[in-house]
Parts: sequence; C-alpha cells; structure tokens
Amino acid sequence: MEKIWELLLPAIISSSVASLIIGLFLKKKTETITAEIKNQFEQNMTMFKSGFLWKEKAVSDLLGPLYMQFNRTHRAFRRYHTANLYLEAKILKDGNEKIRNLLLERAYLIPNELLEDANTLIEHYDVWLEEFNKLREANNQKDQDTFVFAGPLGHPFPKNAEQNFKSKYHELWNELYAAK
Repeated sequence: MEKIWELLLPAIISSSVASLIIGLFLKKKTETITAEIKNQFEQNMTMFKSGFLWKEKAVSDLLGPLYMQFNRTHRAFRRYHTANLYLEAKILKDGNEKIRNLLLERAYLIPNELLEDANTLIEHYDVWLEEFNKLREANNQKDQDTFVFAGPLGHPFPKNAEQNFKSKYHELWNELYAAK
C-alpha cells in the first residue's frame, strides 16, 4: 500500500501542476481572445453608429429639405401658365436658391455617388439665378413677360440628378425608419 502511495502521490501532484499551468495558459488565451472580440465589436459599433448618424443627418439636414424644395418648385412650375412674376420670383427663385445653398453649405452630407449630380444641379441653378437677376432684379423692365430659363443657355434642368437625389432620400429614409 505504501508503494502505491509513493507512485500515486507524485502522479497526482504532477498532474495537478500540469493542469494548473494549462489552465492558466488557457485562461490567458481566453482573456486575450475575449479582449480582441470586445475591441472588434466596439469598432464595429462605432462604425455603425457613425454611419447611422451620418445617414440620419444626411436625411434630415440635406436630402429631406432638397426633396421638399424639388417638389415645391415643380408644383410652382406646373402652375405657371402665363407670366406670373409672383410665382416665379417668390417660389421658383426662393426654391432654386434654397436648393443651391443646401448643396453648397451641406456638401459634406452629399453621398459620393451624388457629387457629380450635385455639381450639375449647382451649375444649373447658378445660371438660372444669374439669368433671373439679369431679367428681373437689374431693373430691366422690358423682359417682364419672359420666363427665366437656363436651358437655352446650355444648362437645362438635370432631371436625372434630381431623381438620383430623391431616390437616395427614399433609400436612406427606409434604412433608417422603415419597419423591418
């Protein structure tokens, strides 16, 4: 019996020490993996929140107001049958200025795929507003019956650009607020 204890005791002690060393190694490895997973999760969450916040700001501060101004100016344009200077000056000019200013002042919110569309819209509105100023605000009374168009000057209204902005508004709005 004493012989069994002499063999069994060192075996138990050595296996306990080996188990302790392996356990400490595995614990350290598990802690390292857990920290890496937590760090990756936090990075992903930060990116998600950042993307979500950007989308929310783009929709509320740029795309939503653009959408409403596009619709407002289209409704005014459809109502324009005869020389209606009030409609032109108050709604079209105001809407065109607001659209152009939104694009210029909030350019940081314009999605990359819409930058060229934004440039095309800005160019159109710059020409339209310049022509409006020539015909209306420079005390040039002889052209009061002439509707202001930028198209004949080589800058027609870029319908595709407007549609691309409206589509992006719907896309981001649905990503943010639509029931899933």
